[in-house]
Amino acid sequence: MSEQSKAELLERMKELAAKLADQQSKAELLEQIKELAEELADQKPEPLKFRVGKKGGVSVYGLGRFPVTLYYQQWIRLLEHADELKAFLEENKGKLRMRPKE
Repeated sequence: MSEQSKAELLERMKELAAKLADQQSKAELLEQIKELAEELADQKPEPLKFRVGKKGGVSVYGLGRFPVTLYYQQWIRLLEHADELKAFLEENKGKLRMRPKE
């Protein structure tokens, strides 16, 4: 299967759902949806990209829909507390909402 963006795969899933309303074979549609879901699961996450914005902030792209932007001092402060953040995340893992692996 060719690699496609998640948006394209999700759009194809929506199209398949619309076809279900048009009386297409339910078994056929379920098989196609299963194939698309497997293709989506097999995709590797996008690599992180870093950019400096016009105002001097550093933006990280690839974590989610929108970039995460902080200024130099904020990034340094955050990185100085990386071990604390990791420990906090592990301690609260049961309370946190997990997104499916991308």
